[in-house]
Amino acid sequence: MDRNADAPWSKFDPEVYVDNNYRTPLPVDLLIVRLMRDWFSRCFTEAGGEAAAVPGAVRGIDVGAGANLYPALAMLPWCEKVLLLEYARPNVEYLERQASSGGYDTAWDAFWNELREAPAYAATEPRSRFGEIVRVERGNLFDLADGSRRWDLGTMFFVADSMSECADEFHRGVRCFMNALSDGAPFATAFMKESVGYRVGDHDYPAYRVNEDQVRESLEPFTGELELHDLHHMVRPGHEGMILALGRRNAVVAAP
Repeated sequence: MDRNADAPWSKFDPEVYVDNNYRTPLPVDLLIVRLMRDWFSRCFTEAGGEAAAVPGAVRGIDVGAGANLYPALAMLPWCEKVLLLEYARPNVEYLERQASSGGYDTAWDAFWNELREAPAYAATEPRSRFGEIVRVERGNLFDLADGSRRWDLGTMFFVADSMSECADEFHRGVRCFMNALSDGAPFATAFMKESVGYRVGDHDYPAYRVNEDQVRESLEPFTGELELHDLHHMVRPGHEGMILALGRRNAVVAAP
């Protein structure tokens, strides 16, 4: 059974990954972006319907960002700073290029086009803001175990379930992510449903098979509010869809 430490992360090819998954936007990713956009907009909107002033020093984190910018793009209007935490060195280098002064690749424009249908996004110039507030840090999801670093908004897409075949590492990964969030922090996280693993370029990567009940069970101890979307879209052989979880962190801190 492959654990996270056994996977060939140093050989991960972000350009191949983007070509396979994002260069031509998939309908399910555009749907996820819309759902995440609307959730974050609700979380940062006053009951009367007017956009609330975003609290000062809102910090966002995308855990295991990989070669996927749309979670970070979804946080742009709401955050003073966004951290992209990533372990694989090739992905770190890819993200650093995207956050450079030259601006991110045009492949991500289609995702921003979905986001800008909401007012707060329409009022944001994404490329300049991305370069201004986003920074990249090499680190492991498990580095967040002690809960000492807290963020006010968080995303984690296809990470806890896509790094290991082991149940304990999946549940530990979810705990680490949730314990990195401050009380009441909105979050969005996604999982490949019943994935048996995936291939990027010439290398195979492990996965832990999850379904909606397992995702709910892993998240509910940490959430005061949770909605799950079981998206029946298959993007490659070896899985049965995607699960998107949207919620808010509760005030209970669970042990890692």
